[in-house]
Amino acid sequence: MFLALLWGIKLYEWLSNDSLALYGIYPRTIHGLIGVIAAPLLHASFEHLISNTAPLLVLGSIIFYFYRSIAFQVFFWVYLMTGIWVWAAARESYHIGASGILYGFVSFLFFSGVFRKDTRLLALSLFVVFLYGGTIWGILPLRDGISWESHMLGSLAGLITAYNFRKEGPAARVYDFGSEEENALIDVSGEQQHDITLPEENTVHITYTIVPKKEDDLPHDGAPKQ
Repeated sequence: MFLALLWGIKLYEWLSNDSLALYGIYPRTIHGLIGVIAAPLLHASFEHLISNTAPLLVLGSIIFYFYRSIAFQVFFWVYLMTGIWVWAAARESYHIGASGILYGFVSFLFFSGVFRKDTRLLALSLFVVFLYGGTIWGILPLRDGISWESHMLGSLAGLITAYNFRKEGPAARVYDFGSEEENALIDVSGEQQHDITLPEENTVHITYTIVPKKEDDLPHDGAPKQ
């Protein structure tokens, strides 16, 4: 839905032969404050929008799949923090585009796996680095016409969001076969019976019996009977 909104706005600009870039973030001005909300929705060209579309689709889908319980909160934290910081600290120019959110998503997914120490999410972090590790150069002022401030501050917003939500969202998988007190050991006529109980949310009772060998079950040479 977010990507559809971005494309709808760009198509409106194209059909009306108008530009909405003046609604972007212009740092430390009153009229530039509207850009905190509007800037990520605006793009300078179709090429600019296309370059952001696929990464936003991939990374947004990953967040909404693996972090579904906190996905909307992550989205809005990254969105607002990036916009406010760009307004407060960036150079005096109009800043537009969703690339700040994109960098926030990359940063969130990487650091979330690190902070949670979950092997599944760490693997996901490495996957994200493999796909978009090259974007790190975007946080440096290497090219004119690129809002590297949005990239850098979006990455910082993603890091802070990952830390803030490190105890919420997907929990690490823990295999708990119960404590010693929960495992019953019963002696009945020389037979040992064990009952292993798993946590209540996925309760499974496993019962097995061990019957000790008796003297008369063995031949005189000590080998078991066939």
